[in-house]
Amino acid sequence: MGRSLVALVALLVVVGTGAGWGAYRSATANFTQSGALDDEPDSGSGEQNILIMGLDSRLDEKGQPLPSDIYDALHAGDQNVGGYNSNVLMLLHIPGDGSKATAISIPRDDYVDLAGCDQAPCKGKIKQAYGVAYQGAKDKLTAAGVTDQQQLEQQSREAGRKAEVSTVRKFLGGVPIDHFVEVTLVAFFQIAQVVQPIEVCLNEDTSDDYSGAQFHKGVQEIDAKQATAFVRQRRDPNTDLNFTDLDRDRRQQAFIVSLSRKLEQNGTLTNFGQLQGILDVAKQNIAIDKDLDLAALAKSASTFTGGNVSFYTLPIDHFGQTDDGEDVNMVDLPTIHAIVGQLIGHQSQTSATTTPTTTAPPTAVSDAASTTLDVVNASGQTGQAAQLEDNLSSRGFVQGSASNGDIAAASSVEYGRGAQQQAGELATMLGGGLSAAANADIPSNTVRLTVGTSFTLPSSISDTADRTATSAVSSDSTTTTAPPTSVTAVPATGHGDNAPVPTDLSALSGADVPCVK
Repeated sequence: MGRSLVALVALLVVVGTGAGWGAYRSATANFTQSGALDDEPDSGSGEQNILIMGLDSRLDEKGQPLPSDIYDALHAGDQNVGGYNSNVLMLLHIPGDGSKATAISIPRDDYVDLAGCDQAPCKGKIKQAYGVAYQGAKDKLTAAGVTDQQQLEQQSREAGRKAEVSTVRKFLGGVPIDHFVEVTLVAFFQIAQVVQPIEVCLNEDTSDDYSGAQFHKGVQEIDAKQATAFVRQRRDPNTDLNFTDLDRDRRQQAFIVSLSRKLEQNGTLTNFGQLQGILDVAKQNIAIDKDLDLAALAKSASTFTGGNVSFYTLPIDHFGQTDDGEDVNMVDLPTIHAIVGQLIGHQSQTSATTTPTTTAPPTAVSDAASTTLDVVNASGQTGQAAQLEDNLSSRGFVQGSASNGDIAAASSVEYGRGAQQQAGELATMLGGGLSAAANADIPSNTVRLTVGTSFTLPSSISDTADRTATSAVSSDSTTTTAPPTSVTAVPATGHGDNAPVPTDLSALSGADVPCVK
């Protein structure tokens, strides 16, 4: 689903040339305009960070079904399929000095803290922030007696936009979101219809009944219907290809590069009829924040042509599952923040190096010197058990075993014979509603701490090691330890043994038509 950035690229390239500007300005008057960023901080330095959100909805921006021929062409179901997940999330960074732009794809299944949710803690796939907040707002409005369907739709979408923007901002380490563009499913197909055929390249023959993909190895031209399958494909009967959602992110990037080249090379930018077709798609299927200054943005739109943009796909730590059995991407937040800082020069709010002015002495646990502490990591965050063992040994415990368990939301403190007092004091120290429970299967004088996905170590007992561990669990926690200073990117175009894997930061250049998986 590379629909949203494709639409934005098309529109900004149009504006950047100055061609059709009058028609463009007229068309934007009919865009859906949002106040979702009213309470969000901005970059304030001439830079612009634009969040592109591609909704999974099979409806238009007004919440209305699409024509049946569109559903047939999309090969993605009708209005009863999909929802309000942001299946495409990409941050576009435009430097204030006019240097090369950076586009960062965020895998849609990354397991994170969600904003705009009534329950606490609220965790889920990053794409779900929009839909969770949308449905919560719609339920409240309905209960309050709102019956106008257009009002329900627009106010619920505003809640979804706010939640998605806030969730992404925190996930990326507090990166300001200056503007956003939201695009529904149909926009991609309609833009591709205007521009088709489009040249793409694949490293292997591939097919997928789910998306309708059927492609051969090498360079080929595809039409709008094939383009939809190209950017949606994430499966192949050949399991040796090891398709994942991250490969779909790279497909989207490759298609954006090809579309940008096509717009530049085939004269579309000076063809008023084709320009008007793109503009008509935009006003029907795109929402933008109300403060987006399109005239100012036009000055930097040339960034999207001539290969002057670099694309990256953020890595994950490993694949995991929630308590409900839902497959998710487990991520390491300090690494994500380090990568974002490396790519766009942002200083993370949650992983910046700081110097504490005072440090409270560790809170000791009574008679803990005779008590062994075992820690089980059920959070899915690599290394957390070992980090907590190191940290809590300063409270007097004897270091026991550090192990990984099945991913679970809840945390617990259990104890064997002779360790009731120490377990109780530890539970009180950790807070979060924890209490100690006896477990006959635990050895004598032993406490077992199991940390789930919702666990956050209280800042009152945090030291440097604590905050390093906690930053991987809670996007709101504060760390005094700088994350890794450099992460090496691998080519997104690698294939065979050199193909990027989910744990790699991959990079793709916009200089030529790239060959991808």
